[in-house]
Amino acid sequence: MGSTDNLERLLAQKKAIEGEIAATPAYARGLQDLRVWQAGRLAQTYADLRREPRYSAAVEFFLRDLYGPQDMSRRDRDLSRALSYFKRVLPVAALEVLELAVTLDVLSAELDQAMAEQLANGPLTDAAYAEAYCRVGRASERRRQIKLLIGIGEGLERIVRNRWIGAALLAARVPARAAGLGELQGFLERGFAAFRKMKGAQPLLKVIRARETQLMDELFGGAGREFGETGAMRAGAP
Repeated sequence: MGSTDNLERLLAQKKAIEGEIAATPAYARGLQDLRVWQAGRLAQTYADLRREPRYSAAVEFFLRDLYGPQDMSRRDRDLSRALSYFKRVLPVAALEVLELAVTLDVLSAELDQAMAEQLANGPLTDAAYAEAYCRVGRASERRRQIKLLIGIGEGLERIVRNRWIGAALLAARVPARAAGLGELQGFLERGFAAFRKMKGAQPLLKVIRARETQLMDELFGGAGREFGETGAMRAGAP
């Protein structure tokens, strides 16, 4: 973990997936619709935690920077260009978080592709999504997706204990933007600030793991055709 060689491999893999998507515009639109739908589902699942001052910034970071529907290619390009620099100035723990984030991106892109293929012939509804989810299967990869998300949170929690990293990020802001690395700089700053604000991430991560695992189990079990009625969608404080 944390090796720049592995990050380079993952970024190349992500770029290849994006190339396949871009080659078929109609497919790309369907995939984007799926990602927007999934972002809406996540926003609904964690609406209660977004209202909590302690957790709001961290939830926003997860929804925007890790599971958001927006194009992450600029951040990936920034990371490719900045790998040698980050290898010099960032600790192993920070490189591990970046690696986990890109690994999650790649896995999510692969699963989204499989889902989009199943959803290609009809409207995207709760029931259609649930049925496609079961047809795609790949339960071990769904579990790994959750594990990666939690790993990113745990990694960020470790990083914020090192105050000098925050100072280093602040010092790097102007040169990073001048070098065209603003998107990556913003990603790192938002993650650091959100987790530092929480003063302990385990309660939030415990809820995320529980809700996502419960929803996954319900979908694979044939339940959850209406997402608003699943247990994982009901608000519950950490």
